[in-house]
Amino acid sequence: MSGEPAPVSVVPPPGEVEAGSGVHIVVEYCKPCGFEATYLELASAVKEEYPGIEIESRLGGTGAFEIEINGQLVFSKLENGGFPYEKDLMEAIRRASNGEPVEKITNSRPPCVIL
Repeated sequence: MSGEPAPVSVVPPPGEVEAGSGVHIVVEYCKPCGFEATYLELASAVKEEYPGIEIESRLGGTGAFEIEINGQLVFSKLENGGFPYEKDLMEAIRRASNGEPVEKITNSRPPCVIL
């Protein structure tokens, strides 16, 4: 025993991911379709729940709202026809931040329809 204190492991508060977690989210969306507001709402919710996660946007083609986590496509509006439920996306982020495999989200809420 050298008398030096043992290294202390700092665990982030619940819901927070360490900045070095390596979780990177890319959301590709159709701006002319009006999906920017949906992206901004989603990005805000993700940053509130996981402040250390990097999230970026890219402009996509008509009707696009595609979400990648660490380069893996986890949600496609073009395939599902709607937008992801926030709880499903948060679960995918949680799994990615824990190093677990992330499954593709196939459940979606319908896009807003004005009658």
